[in-house]
Amino acid sequence: MSRTQRVGIGYDIHRLQAGHGLTLAGIRIPCEWSFVAHSDGDVVLHAICDAILGARGAGDLGEWFPDTAPEHKGRNSEEFVHTILQSDMFTDWSIINIDVNIIAQKPRLLTHKPAMRENLTRIFSVPNDCIGLKARTNEQCDAVGKSEALIAQAVVLIEK
Repeated sequence: MSRTQRVGIGYDIHRLQAGHGLTLAGIRIPCEWSFVAHSDGDVVLHAICDAILGARGAGDLGEWFPDTAPEHKGRNSEEFVHTILQSDMFTDWSIINIDVNIIAQKPRLLTHKPAMRENLTRIFSVPNDCIGLKARTNEQCDAVGKSEALIAQAVVLIEK
């Protein structure tokens, strides 16, 4: 049986505001900010969802879950993941590898990375060594470097 592999890339950015914590990779990160977002603003899960959709040629997160739809207000991003993975377009496909960059001047994420990685392992049902998770700063450049926004980039390899 021949195998088919596809790769997708995803990206998400959200502005930051004063608040009481962020959700990244489904993990609550205590800090002095929160996301300006329609849903929970989890840029990591949003970028991964976009990468999966891209690999399948199935549009983007905004097409699937528009931020103009009231039912998505405050919605947990894990629900977006489950909807995509349980959809007909993902039947017979499996995730092989996920690689994520989180770009944030603050909060510092080093101590949170193990929990985020474990949670991604659980959410996507892939082995821990198939999850790449890097946190970096933007060297005080642009809105991210000024702690006004946070970015996630993701690459996903899927196989049928």
